Amino acid sequence: MANAHKHKQRVLRGIPDEEVDAFDQAARDGGGDRSAITRQLWAWYSRQPGAELPDRPTPADE
Repeated sequence: MANAHKHKQRVLRGIPDEEVDAFDQAARDGGGDRSAITRQLWAWYSRQPGAELPDRPTPADE
């Protein structure tokens, strides 16, 4: 199927738009993307072997 995703889509509900926008901007500032960072966080939180917290970007005002 041409429009089928390679991976199952996971949906998080109830996140305010301003938090999503801030997360996306922080991800871009850190050279990443929302999906990659979310996967790292889930792996770290569930104590997957070798998982580490992703680096956070330095705020623009620092």
